[in-house]
Amino acid sequence: MNRVFKTRHFQRWMRKTELTDQALCAAVAEMAQGLIDADLGGGVVKKRVGLAGRGKRGGARTLVATNKGSRWFFVFGFEKNDRANIDDDEREALQTLAADLLARTPAQLILAVEDGALLEICHDHSP
Repeated sequence: MNRVFKTRHFQRWMRKTELTDQALCAAVAEMAQGLIDADLGGGVVKKRVGLAGRGKRGGARTLVATNKGSRWFFVFGFEKNDRANIDDDEREALQTLAADLLARTPAQLILAVEDGALLEICHDHSP
């Protein structure tokens, strides 16, 4: 069962783009099959997601905290034309955030959704 979330910070950034929850869920389906652009370590992976009319090459870069199994958290995003990548300090901060998110119990995830810290965007009940 895949559970896919985005952080409040990611949601705010997403509003400035043409990125949709549907595109994020499709990206998780690709990542679940091993199609990850880069493994940054510490439970953080990078995935390109296409934007309308621009495709993946000119689209957004998303950073996802994941156990590469059932939990996927979109935590950071940027457009390729805004920046090339993240720096070491940002990577370390995202790895710390990933460890926190991935350690949460199902009850803690429910509370985070209820208080708006996380938004659940797709929930796949298949095994």
